[in-house]
Amino acid sequence: MTDVWSRRAFLSAAGGSALLLGAPAPPAGAAPTGAFPDAMRAVWRGLLLGGEVPAEAEPFRSRLADLGALAAGWRSAMAPAPGSLWPDLGYASDPEMMMQSYYRLRTMAEAHVRPGTGLTGDAALRSALLTGLDHLHADVYHAGQVRYGNWYCWQIGAPQALLDLCVMLYEELPAGRLADFCAAVDHFVPDSAVGSYTGTSTGANRVDLCRVLALRGVVGEDPAKLALSRDALAPVFPYVTAGDGLYLDGSFVQHTWVPYTGTYGAVLVGGLGLLFALLKDTPWQVTDPGKQIAFDAVERAWAPFLFNGLVMDTVSGRAVSRGLLLADPRQVQQDDHARGHAVLASIVLLAEGASSAERVRWRGLVKGWMARDYYSRPLADTTLSLSSLARLAQVEVDVSVTALPEPVGHRLFASMDRATHRRPGWAASLSMASKRIAHYETGNGENLRGWHTGSGMLSWWGASYGNGQYSDAFWPTVDPYRLPGTTVSRKALADGAGGDWGASRPDAAWVGGTTDGEFASLGQHLRGLGSTLSARTSWFFLADTIVCLGAGIRGSDGTVVETVIDNRNLGASGTHALTVGGAVQPTAQGWSAAFPSPGWAHLAGFGGYVMSGAGAFRALREARTGRWSDVNRGGSTTALTRRYLTLWYDHGTDPADAGYVHQLLPGATPAQTAARAAAAGWLTVFANSETAQGVSVPSLGFIGVNFWRAGSAGPLEATAPCSVTVRERSDGTATVCVSDPARELNSLTLVWNRPVAAVLSRPPTVVSEAAGARLRLGFGSLTTAAGAGQQVVVRLG
Repeated sequence: MTDVWSRRAFLSAAGGSALLLGAPAPPAGAAPTGAFPDAMRAVWRGLLLGGEVPAEAEPFRSRLADLGALAAGWRSAMAPAPGSLWPDLGYASDPEMMMQSYYRLRTMAEAHVRPGTGLTGDAALRSALLTGLDHLHADVYHAGQVRYGNWYCWQIGAPQALLDLCVMLYEELPAGRLADFCAAVDHFVPDSAVGSYTGTSTGANRVDLCRVLALRGVVGEDPAKLALSRDALAPVFPYVTAGDGLYLDGSFVQHTWVPYTGTYGAVLVGGLGLLFALLKDTPWQVTDPGKQIAFDAVERAWAPFLFNGLVMDTVSGRAVSRGLLLADPRQVQQDDHARGHAVLASIVLLAEGASSAERVRWRGLVKGWMARDYYSRPLADTTLSLSSLARLAQVEVDVSVTALPEPVGHRLFASMDRATHRRPGWAASLSMASKRIAHYETGNGENLRGWHTGSGMLSWWGASYGNGQYSDAFWPTVDPYRLPGTTVSRKALADGAGGDWGASRPDAAWVGGTTDGEFASLGQHLRGLGSTLSARTSWFFLADTIVCLGAGIRGSDGTVVETVIDNRNLGASGTHALTVGGAVQPTAQGWSAAFPSPGWAHLAGFGGYVMSGAGAFRALREARTGRWSDVNRGGSTTALTRRYLTLWYDHGTDPADAGYVHQLLPGATPAQTAARAAAAGWLTVFANSETAQGVSVPSLGFIGVNFWRAGSAGPLEATAPCSVTVRERSDGTATVCVSDPARELNSLTLVWNRPVAAVLSRPPTVVSEAAGARLRLGFGSLTTAAGAGQQVVVRLG
């Protein structure tokens, strides 16, 4: 019978300690400077392996056995030949295969040095490892070799794996071999690779390059390399205002135009955690005060996109298409939960270098995310490295750590056209695009049909339902023209349309909005990818609903234009009941019907929808079949079928001025949905045009307006395009939030036709104010505010 993994077993294997998970004996600070290579190699070995793990307890016993079997298979299949180390990884024209060869060797080395794999210390495996290293060095990765293909393989992927191998096999490698391997790394990753903070040496890539330099310093006993690796981190820390890196509002961008908190951002936080731990208590410890920005980013940048253990696909770029890869011998799916689990482990590691208060809080956050991930249990995640698994396992069994709940609130990331909304019981995320942020990213044959991600894709999850919505083969099977929440032209697009690496950016500046931290008014001047589509779309994020407005929807491509109310993945065999206006609809696949609006619909297991605009909405049940290879050229060719329930508006061919109004109510019952539809006074839509889109909900004290041009809407007047959110409080105060999403205003006057007794606080951007029968606020230039909201607090009259 398999042993149950327990706190006792874990702590016993750790010698009664908390493992320190990356700070194994001897600790880095214990050795004098002259002995630094041995001590630092021990630290890095501990970071790679996660310290000692209870090899006889689950999940470690099974994982270690799997590791041994994988290594044995690769050892048997190894067949050194010109241009390859394994027959299926020919690298003569593709350096990724060379990089993957080093990855296989690293896995084999891990099986060699870890107890419990069945190959621990195995002489035949040791011989194969040395043969493989020598072959790759002689055949392709050596000083003097001319680089070809993807730069990443030569400067990050291969050298990181090679140096990890050198650390794990250090006692087995003669000095001459080590010197040759270091010379190869120096050839492909010279000091000039971090000479300027540009091109491929920014953000997460810079952290990866610093890792290479640091390990090169450790393996080659070169203090200058260690100093360079530390110093080259400095440009990573400051907030940026354009291009790659962390922004003050919590945005993280890579490849200049792409929101990437979930993947490149995860690499950055994980890489910094590793480097901080490696260099701690050595002459090269990172003391730059700017590193606090990286610590602050845990809750400013990463936590908002983590929900029940997953990291939202809206900030994972091309990675959403990597579900099942042909190159993965285990055929284990990558998804939002797997990516999230890796981020959790990186946060635990980074916490070791943070303040005690930060460490306690972050471990509590991680424990909470782990406990709530009912869909994909983190400790059962076979995509996690054993070191990451060990870090998460230690948090789970640590009784001193209290699991923290999901936060409630709204976060707008204006610098990357993303937003997250969290309420008790559910969370949502919105993806937009502008001249600053790409529609989507494709490249290296990945994410070939993510075209409309930035056209207002609205993703959402319940606390205890729908957490596999985008995990369960969503991307290869969903209709790419019907991503939930989007308004799109059905004009056919080629795979990879718009160009690689975020080249597809719309000529639209007004994208963003305002939030008081709880509710929000967001808008997008929508321009279609590869089409003439244009529209004005707005979302008002409230307590139990998201109010969605569209206006000025037009196109002239001779194709139909649609707005997708929602498109729910029902899994392989789902028959969730759809109720429309109180009548349960058929469950047969292929069923479709049109329904009048105003009206309401409810999808069992998910929530409700209230349509209050003119016209009609449509519903469709369908089973869709796709392959990961459809969206990623390296993906599995196995056919997958999933069922979908789609609600949408058909605006017709070449619409001239179409629009819509509806509400999404996550988790609502049919009765609650019907009640909201019947509550005529609950919501007032006082503008839905190309001048302004605005709503009010008196019971929430909420007014939200997106002004597309100067004008009036409800009680608000604006002299220029802007976004406004007003919240009246029960204490007699109100908050007025104003922003310039287009970042073009030199001046703005806003009038709220409501008695105001006094202005209690205002930002420096307010240059004039007048209270009384109505509030008048004069703003100076907002061009440097980066789309951030300007918050004014008033006392009501």
